Amino acid sequence: MRAVVVKTPGGLEQLVMADMPPPVAGPGEVLVRVAFCGLNWADTMIRRGTYPHPFTYPVIPGVEVSGIVEAVGPGVTRVRPGDRVAAFHEKGGGYAELFRTVEDWVVPIPDALSLEAAACFPVQALTAWHMLHTVGRVRPGDRVLVHAIGGGVGLWCTQLAVRAGANVIGTIGTPGKEKKPIEFGASRVVLNGAEDFVSVALELTGGRGVALAIDSLGANTLDRTFDAVRKLGHIISIGEAEGLPYQNIRERILPRSQTFTRFHLGHVDPDSPEWKAGLADVMGGLVDGSLRAPIEQVYALEEARAMQEHIESRKLSGKLLLRVGG
Repeated sequence: MRAVVVKTPGGLEQLVMADMPPPVAGPGEVLVRVAFCGLNWADTMIRRGTYPHPFTYPVIPGVEVSGIVEAVGPGVTRVRPGDRVAAFHEKGGGYAELFRTVEDWVVPIPDALSLEAAACFPVQALTAWHMLHTVGRVRPGDRVLVHAIGGGVGLWCTQLAVRAGANVIGTIGTPGKEKKPIEFGASRVVLNGAEDFVSVALELTGGRGVALAIDSLGANTLDRTFDAVRKLGHIISIGEAEGLPYQNIRERILPRSQTFTRFHLGHVDPDSPEWKAGLADVMGGLVDGSLRAPIEQVYALEEARAMQEHIESRKLSGKLLLRVGG
């Protein structure tokens, strides 16, 4: 099968086309013929060898796909060959014609949902949903601070938080990226370097701070975020695009009795009521139009380098897809 492979960690040149042996569905596993693969920042970390969860190289990046079930292994009962599905696997494999994962991470999709949109929600939308509803417990009237609000996760957080009745403040690093967050319902977007997000958050909350902050940047941004969050507020970390967090989390949460979570979607039990609620809410919203898949551009499989270069440019506002067979 055709695939894009990272043989050893490194730069964009490590993404190479290769002819790989097709995977086989084992017990409890599902094989999906990939239509589209959604790009996530995690893919760039996998390529560079900086992802916080271990990988063995060579590896095929891509943790979320949409497509058609090709085959199922023994014991699989929820899907069958020919079903339209979205699928996820934290160990990658999506930059390829065939994607193998366990049955728990395969989601049948309704006919009303396009395969393009289906490749957008297994990671980013569900990550946003569980940060807001399973971990963060957002409530109507809450103020929520979202860093990198112009990116894929940021845009999902924005529309899901607004739909839950929250008021969203965001930060961006590039002028112009405020347009989509505002369109999706954010009330205020701060351009880092031109304004100070802590000062803005405190001003908008009468000095109290926001109820919830979501950070994908780490390093200095995460460190300063504690100052923007109220007493008994919550900070959720989902990435380290700027660098690893400082080793002072305990000291930062003590002054205001805040709580801190480093969230990973793979830790949500796929048999839990929370997982099922997230799926129903997100897919229902995509079908009825109350949620939008923020697709910015679609690349061919052979253009995987250009796609990752695009996300690393920090000029992206939305979701990038890799067209494999769709």
